[in-house]
Amino acid sequence: MSFYEKMHGIGNGMVDYQFNCHRPGFMSADYNLNSTSAMEPTKRTTQPSVTGTSVIGCKYLGGVIIAADTLGSYGSMARFREISRVMKVNETTVMAAAGDYADYQHLKGRLERMMISEQVMDDGFELPPQAVHSYLTRLMYQRRSKFNPLWNTLTVAGFKNGAPFLGSIDKIGIAYEAPTVASGFGAYLSQPLLRRAQEEDPQKFTYEKARKTIEKCLQVLYYRDARSYNRYEIAIIDANGVRIEKPKACDTNWEIAKMVKGFE
Repeated sequence: MSFYEKMHGIGNGMVDYQFNCHRPGFMSADYNLNSTSAMEPTKRTTQPSVTGTSVIGCKYLGGVIIAADTLGSYGSMARFREISRVMKVNETTVMAAAGDYADYQHLKGRLERMMISEQVMDDGFELPPQAVHSYLTRLMYQRRSKFNPLWNTLTVAGFKNGAPFLGSIDKIGIAYEAPTVASGFGAYLSQPLLRRAQEEDPQKFTYEKARKTIEKCLQVLYYRDARSYNRYEIAIIDANGVRIEKPKACDTNWEIAKMVKGFE
């Protein structure tokens, strides 16, 4: 009896429905049905490997500013120190991600392919930031519904028709818009600083004040978040389009470190 007949039971007129399907490598003579790998269940990611920490952002008069550091942590090790977690989607929108870096690369690839399709159509229409935010919300919820989530918290920022946009999406598809957003540890350390600065006088919260507040938050995160790093990217989105600045380092002061005691 041939290997194909043995697999499908067609030699004696019987069909074994358990194996009558296109399994990986089922036509190979070396395929071992008794091997462990052949019978393993489908696996999902339960623990991200290389991760990025906080993304922070806020609206200001005439635009939006967001920032993220350039560190990719492998567990607790500062493994990759020059990765970018901020991408330009189109001339009005930026997306940044905290969490698993491989999943961010997957999302970045999908958005890039979607933008190429939009350009090929050449119909004069450009997706606004609200549409990108909505698309990513549906994508994250769809992956969550398949019990195979993308382990990211996404920040979408943009400026279209004279109005700034800032929104966040978590790994199970919960999405919202807000004047300030922060993911990772920044949700605990940066949000109070951003909100206080913006709520003091919303009508005078200019780009200069917003940038100063963002840089202060990045400094605090570097002091307090063990997965943060003193090298960051800033993206500005306003009526002039999208600008993603080259990585910079913030000024730090460790004079107070000698006064911290009791943790030896």
